[in-house]
Amino acid sequence: MVIVAGGSGTRMGAGLPKQFLELNGKPILMHTLKCMHEFDAGMQLVLVLPADEIPFWKDLTKKHGFTVELELANGGNTRFLSVKNGLEKVDGDLIGVHDGVRPFPAMDVMKNCFEMALVHGAAVPTLPVIQSLRQLDDSSSKAVNRDFYRVVQTPQCFQSKILKTAYNNAAGQDFSDDATVVEALGTDVQLVEGNSENIKITNPMDLQLAELIIARRNN
Repeated sequence: MVIVAGGSGTRMGAGLPKQFLELNGKPILMHTLKCMHEFDAGMQLVLVLPADEIPFWKDLTKKHGFTVELELANGGNTRFLSVKNGLEKVDGDLIGVHDGVRPFPAMDVMKNCFEMALVHGAAVPTLPVIQSLRQLDDSSSKAVNRDFYRVVQTPQCFQSKILKTAYNNAAGQDFSDDATVVEALGTDVQLVEGNSENIKITNPMDLQLAELIIARRNN
């Protein structure tokens, strides 16, 4: 599993990168990595961080007694380059790519994604859109049918050969996620039902919601 953690924390309004902000007394990133370890203690974990943040991460692991085994890779200037760097260190027939600030992926969702990827090559967790949508053009907007859209989550799971080939052959870096890189190679991506708790923590409200999720799980 490649865990990408290169956020700056700008939208969070914090001086600390968001992956290092504390959730229930520990950095968000540690919750994410612990979840992956609990899913499969034998799974290889590759954590991608900006090179200048790696010493700070190592200090945090000592401070919190964090012992989940992992490998470190240097992040790039874009998410695409960060994932590509992580892929150079990961082995195995299946690879997942996950956002470091998504600490609550469900175990059954991850299992289903890997199983679907094993059969079909690529799978991503998604949720139905529950809000109304409008499509913009140059001068106006129009309502669209939300039933034709899905919200995409991570981990996104792939057969290793497909994912690595896609990244090595990508003509550019303007991709929204790993699934779009694979689709550019011509591989169809299967959709798996995600879980609503699997939020991406990017702003203060997300962090408050994450605290509520933790509290509910501890009760």
